Amino acid sequence: MSPPTLIDVPGAAAPAPIALSYELFPPRSPAASQSLWTTIRELEATDPDYVSVTYGASGSNHDTALDLVDRLQLETTLRPLAHLTCVGGTPEELTGVVNELLDRGVRGILALRGDAPRDGALPRGALRHAQDLIELIRRAEGRRCAQFAAGKVAIGVAAYPTRHPESPSEVHDIEVLLAKQRSGADFAITQVFFRAEQYASLVHRARRAGVTIPIIPGIMPFTSLRRVEKLAQLSGVAPDPALVDRLRAAGGDAAAVRRIGTEASVRLAEAALAAGAPGLHLYTFNEHGAALDVLARLDLPRPRRPLLAARHRAAV
Repeated sequence: MSPPTLIDVPGAAAPAPIALSYELFPPRSPAASQSLWTTIRELEATDPDYVSVTYGASGSNHDTALDLVDRLQLETTLRPLAHLTCVGGTPEELTGVVNELLDRGVRGILALRGDAPRDGALPRGALRHAQDLIELIRRAEGRRCAQFAAGKVAIGVAAYPTRHPESPSEVHDIEVLLAKQRSGADFAITQVFFRAEQYASLVHRARRAGVTIPIIPGIMPFTSLRRVEKLAQLSGVAPDPALVDRLRAAGGDAAAVRRIGTEASVRLAEAALAAGAPGLHLYTFNEHGAALDVLARLDLPRPRRPLLAARHRAAV
């Protein structure tokens, strides 16, 4: 089902622009870097509002993540949204990381808890929750507001269409999201989901509880059965059995798998938009093909930024 559109009549308001974003992760090898930059150029041509870059506060990808953030800002028109996890990090360590991101021109941070240590042991004074990280970022921002010319750092957070694996209930998940908003979060991006009613239910429950920030659905192109099953295991979200059966039945027919997965992803995105989603966040896995296939099937009202439009005109 396609999202509702406005009838073209004199005086009718234009459809509200739909936000578009992608997720990327730092490359792990020179070959992966070359492939990633092909993907970046293809995605750049769609003029997204931002691209998120996965990143851990104390992870091994620290340098490569910062290098990718730098290159995105210097060599493309893309705006990076830097992931930052906090669990186990001390306030001093995380303040240093936040200041380093701000020094590099980053003005968008996705504040995440991250995976807790397997033994559960955390350093004394270490942060434990995303809410703590949001407050830390806002404090760092407050100390530099003159530098930003009274501007603001945009802070995103995670939202869960189904119960978080470590949560006692979906009600608790909404309480956590509301706490993140109260601490200064500006928007939320959902984790992977497989049924449109899961997103619609999340938004309904969140609004009833007082959550007012935009909740953007995270859409995964379902073009790999292995990836669908792996993410379902990691997230604890059961995939649609009918989709799994269709992908499995396609076997080694890559074209059929791609067609089935793309159609399912498009239907999910359209249903989310029909439910009032303010945008779409596509998990690319550093591959542009499937994401662009999904995007090509969606009729999104998208403004074009003058800088990128001028660049394309100059290239013609």
